[in-house]
This record gives sequence, C-alpha cells and structure tokens, in this order.
Amino acid sequence: MTARTFDMTKRIGTRVAAGAVLTAAGAFGFASLVPSAHADTKPATTTHVAAVTKADTASKVDANGADAKGAKAGATAQDVIKLARTQIGTHEDASGNSKFNNWYIDSPLGEQNAQRIGAKSASVYKGQSWCDMFVSWLGQNTGAKGMGADAYTVSHAQWFKKTGRFGQTPKPGAVVFFAWNGGGIKGIDHVGIVVKDNHDGTINTIEGNTGNAVKQKVRDTSTVAGYGYPEYR
Repeated sequence: MTARTFDMTKRIGTRVAAGAVLTAAGAFGFASLVPSAHADTKPATTTHVAAVTKADTASKVDANGADAKGAKAGATAQDVIKLARTQIGTHEDASGNSKFNNWYIDSPLGEQNAQRIGAKSASVYKGQSWCDMFVSWLGQNTGAKGMGADAYTVSHAQWFKKTGRFGQTPKPGAVVFFAWNGGGIKGIDHVGIVVKDNHDGTINTIEGNTGNAVKQKVRDTSTVAGYGYPEYR
C-alpha cells in the first residue's frame, strides 16, 4: 500500500486492527499515509491515558532535537533511558490515544506534516499507533541530537540509514527497529529504545505501544532490522 493509493477518507480518525499512521514530518520530508507499526495487538486489560503535563508540551524543539529556546545542548544515552523509565506503565485510553499522541498533535512536527498531506489539523494523529511518537517524544524532551522525530517506523529507519547512522550493533540509547517477519527496513513493524545488550542474543528495551502501554521488554536480536544511532554527547 502506498500513500497514493491509500484512502484517506476511510482511515483518518479511525483506529483499525492493523493501525493507520501518518508519516512524521519535517525532519525527513516524508509526508504520506502509511500502515502503522506497533508491537503487540492484544489489548491491555486496563487502559488509561496519562495526563499531558506542562513539561510535556512546553518543550518546542526543531526536527533535529534542538530546543527552540536553546536551553538544551544535546543529551546522553542515559538521559534518554532515564526519561523512558519514568514513562513505564503509561497506557493509552480506550480509544487508542495516549499522551504521546497528544504531544505529537501539539508539536510543530505534527502540524507541519498535517499541512503537507492536506489535513485540516494534526488531530489526524489522535488514536493512531504511537510507538514511534514515544521515541520522538523521548528525543525531543531530552534534546537528543540526531534522533529524528517520526510517527512511522519505516521512514524513521530510512532517515537513519540516509544519514549514515544505521547499523546492526545494539548500544544503550540506540533506537531499535523490529521486523517480526524479516524483510529489512521495509519490513519494520515496531520501534523502541535499547537499554542494554545482554550479549546472549537478547537486548533489554523500553518500548511504547506494547500491549497498549510503555513497557520494559527483553527481545531476541533475531527480530531486529537494525539500530539508529543518535548523536549523543
């Protein structure tokens, strides 16, 4: 399915079993409607959405992760991991919306991409699968440089590859892209953050939209399509 053949009128504002997500925005120049990517389709037993705080919405940053006010000068991998840990347990609500959707809708990235696809507003992201919005939120709320910001995992991975920062070595703080059925970058289904390489064929991760929540996971590296490497200080 391509952006040109995707029926926007049937998908916008609707959460379907496979999900439907818009590409993110300004960092990459991708602007299309595409199939969504998330880890687990089994609904969580309980759902709620964490409130979007002032801290969540106040940090307006550009596509490269630089704070609009110049307050941040990059971040370390541990900064990103530390922030990710504070979000463990955050659930989406019954409609499939999360605080990360809300942040993306309010961000310059969401607004810019909505304009590019001809949508009336960034509210088209409401209720869409949010694993990559979570990763983008981490990067932009820590000021991490070279992390990118996207709502669609495939285009995010393509951007890392284009910038020469995509590889096969798990490192703490790396953006990890999963392709459950293989297929390389085009087969990517899901994304998270590497916490630790266990050196036994598994990695510890923190991921959004896994069972409709932010969770810690242990993943087999055989499911990994590759890793994106932010420019940590």
